[in-house]
Amino acid sequence: MLPGLLLAAGCCLAVFSASAASESFDVLIRNGRVVDGTGNPAFFADVGITDGKIARIGRISAEATTVIDATGMVVAPGFIDVHTHADEVAEMPLAENFVRMGVTTVVAGNCGSSSLDIERFFHEIEQTNVAVNVATLVGHNSVRSKAMGGAFDRPPSLEEMERMKTLVDRAMKAGAVGLSTGLIYLPGVFSTTDEIVELTKSITAYDGIYATHMRHEDSSIYAALDEVFRVAREAKVRAEVSHIKLGGPTAWGQADLVLEKLEKARAGGLDVTQDQYAYTASSTGISQLVPESARDGGQTKFIARLEDPKEKAAIKETMQSNLKRKGREDYSYAVIASYRHDPSLNGLNIVEAAKKIRGSDDLDSQMEMILEIQKNGGASGVFHGMSEGDLKTFMRHPNTMVACDSGLRSFGVGVPHPRGYGNNARVLARYVREQRVLRLEDAIRKMTSLPANTYRFEGRGLLRVGHWADVVVFDPQTIEDMAQFNDPHHYPKGIPHVLVNGIPVIRDGEHTRAKAGHALRHRG
Repeated sequence: MLPGLLLAAGCCLAVFSASAASESFDVLIRNGRVVDGTGNPAFFADVGITDGKIARIGRISAEATTVIDATGMVVAPGFIDVHTHADEVAEMPLAENFVRMGVTTVVAGNCGSSSLDIERFFHEIEQTNVAVNVATLVGHNSVRSKAMGGAFDRPPSLEEMERMKTLVDRAMKAGAVGLSTGLIYLPGVFSTTDEIVELTKSITAYDGIYATHMRHEDSSIYAALDEVFRVAREAKVRAEVSHIKLGGPTAWGQADLVLEKLEKARAGGLDVTQDQYAYTASSTGISQLVPESARDGGQTKFIARLEDPKEKAAIKETMQSNLKRKGREDYSYAVIASYRHDPSLNGLNIVEAAKKIRGSDDLDSQMEMILEIQKNGGASGVFHGMSEGDLKTFMRHPNTMVACDSGLRSFGVGVPHPRGYGNNARVLARYVREQRVLRLEDAIRKMTSLPANTYRFEGRGLLRVGHWADVVVFDPQTIEDMAQFNDPHHYPKGIPHVLVNGIPVIRDGEHTRAKAGHALRHRG
C-alpha cells in the first residue's frame, strides 16, 4: 500500500488550507474539479506544482510561471497503464498515442516478451529521455528463448533452468517490476506449470509481481486461473491476470463465475488482480490461428511442414477443431491489421482476404489464406470475440484496472486496434458518461491509485502533496475516443493538458515535445 493511502483522514486540513501570499509555483492549475485517485468524491480546488511535485492542493491565490485554467474540467492523476507493449519507447520517445489519452506511466515487458538487458533498457530511456514514465517486467518467453535455443516443445534441462533463473534474477536486480508470461505464445505455450512456478520464485525476494497472459481466455479459463493461483501460492507472489476476457461465443455470459473464482482465491489468501481494455475485440498475431506445434522450431520447419501433404492436412484439421471449440463457423471475426507482404489486405477480415486473393471464401480457402500469411512473415490482427455484457461485468469489479494492451503507434501506418489511441478516453466517455457503468471517481481510481498500489509505484497514482505531479486535465462532457476499428488513427478529444513530473507534455491539445518521463526501477 502506498504510504499516502493511510493519510487520507488526517490530510484534509492541509489539502484545503490557503497558500501564503508570497508563495509561488512552477505550474498552477486553477478552478478544476479534483478527482484525486482514491475513489473519494470529487472536490473543487487548485493544484500548485513545484520542482516536479505537487506542492499544494486547495484555494490558491499565489503566482506561478505557468497557469492552466481548468474551469469546467476534471483534474486527475496521470493514468498508469500496467499492460502495454511500449518496449520500443526509447526509439519513439514522444509516446504520443499514450500521452494524448492521459497516460503518464507505462509498464512494458508484458505477455512474456521483454528486453533481456533491463539495465540497458533503462539506460537507453535515460539517455534518450522519453515523454512518459516507464517500468518493465521481464518476459518468460524472452528468457526461455535465450536459455533453450531453437526447439521448445520440451521441458528445460537443469542447466537451462538455471540459466533462466539467472536471467530473471539479473533483470530484477536491474529494476524489473516482476515476471510476465504469454502462455499462448511460443515458446511459453510448451512450458509446464512446474517450470513457471520454479522461475517465478526468482522474483519472490524482490517483491515482484507475476503478470500473466493465461493459457486460455475461452471456456477453458477456469483451468487457466487455477494455474495462476498455483503459481501465486507456491511462489508466494502477487499475481495479475492480463487483459481479462471471455473469448468466443461458447464462453460468453460467464464473467460472474470468473469473478467469483477470483474472489474465492483472494479470500483464500492470494493477492490477485486483473486488468482490462474497453473493447470487445482483442489484437495479436494472425499466427495465433495456426497451431503452435506447426510453428515450433521456426519458419524453416513451418514451411517444410506445409510442403508435406499429410502434415498440412493435420494442421488444417487442428485449425478446424479450434474454430469449432470457440463456437465459430469461419474466420470472419479475424481482421488483418498490418501485413507487410501485402498491405492491400490491411483492414480486411480473413474471409474477405481469401475471396480477394484466392477467388473463394470457403473455409479451406480461408485456412489457406492464414497459412499463406504466416508463410510470408505473418501479420498482426484484430479479433472480434467478446461480449459487451461480460466486458461491463469485468469492468465493474473493484480490482479491475484499465490498461490498453497496445504498443507505440506510428500514426497512419496499418489498421491497428483502436485501443492504442482511445482506451482511457473510451472508458470515460462510453462507460462513465454515457452508460454509467462506473462512477467517474471509480474509473479514475482504476487508472491511477489501483495500478500504482498493485505495481508498487510510490509517490504516484494520487493527487497528494509530495507526490510526483503526473496530472491529466480533461473535459468530462467532451472527452471522446475518436479511433474506430476501420479508421483507427485518431487521437482522442477532450484532453487538453497532460503533465509528467510537473512538465506540460500536452498543452492546449498539442504535444510540447517535452520528454519529462522517468525510468521507474523497482526496488523490492
